[in-house]
Amino acid sequence: MKLKRKLKEYKPISVLYPCLVYLFLYVPILVVIVFSFNTSRMNIVFEGFTVEWYFKMFENRQLMDAFRNTLLVAFFSTVISVIMGTLCAVGLYKLESKIKNIISSSLYIPIVIPEIVFGIALLVFFSSVHLPTSMLTLIISHITFSLPFVVITVRSRIAGFDPSILEAARDLGAGEFRTFMRVTLPMIMPGVISGGMLALTLSLDDVVISFFMAGTESTTLPLKILGMVRKGVSPDVNALSTLMILGTIAIMLFSQMIQGKIEKSREAHSGVE
Repeated sequence: MKLKRKLKEYKPISVLYPCLVYLFLYVPILVVIVFSFNTSRMNIVFEGFTVEWYFKMFENRQLMDAFRNTLLVAFFSTVISVIMGTLCAVGLYKLESKIKNIISSSLYIPIVIPEIVFGIALLVFFSSVHLPTSMLTLIISHITFSLPFVVITVRSRIAGFDPSILEAARDLGAGEFRTFMRVTLPMIMPGVISGGMLALTLSLDDVVISFFMAGTESTTLPLKILGMVRKGVSPDVNALSTLMILGTIAIMLFSQMIQGKIEKSREAHSGVE
């Protein structure tokens, strides 16, 4: 009887629709991976299988320099954004002033305004302070647009924070810094990791703001690929993109593993208590 009921409730469209969504999301990525093994230099039609582009991409100095700049900018902007964003989220949590809502609402301004407007605003600002576009301005710009995402992500994690735990830590003699490092930070760590992953992703694929902020010696990989689009993207770019996809998946799995261990540790401590 239950089996018949399940068969009646089963609808092919309930399976077809998610399949179409996943195809829409992942087919372009699969095309990039497949064409990274293409023997054709024009990279329009798949003519044969080869792995030579995974070796030849290291000979393309301009491509490797752009990739190095991208990693440097992403690393420094992510680390600084996570540190500043976490401290800002904790500070807003403890803030009891009337301007708390105003400060919280202002975090959404860099998110909702168009990137091209934000890029022009940053360019005008750096020009007004006589700071030429370089790697420094690029990192500062990436920190500026990544920071709100980190703050919002960490705040969502800290929203259900029990303040009595902090009070208990202080009653046991822990100072502000020790309480933050031993109590607050471990409890909000999943949100910190998620915010860092989001900041890293935003920095790696940014084009619009980097277009305004990058100097002649700080061209990033997205800008380099954008300049190659008119002449055609070579297979070595697809090879590098494939490696970046695999690296991103590895980082994502690693972050999920860390978050899982943190959650299990918290559940274990809760069970003991």
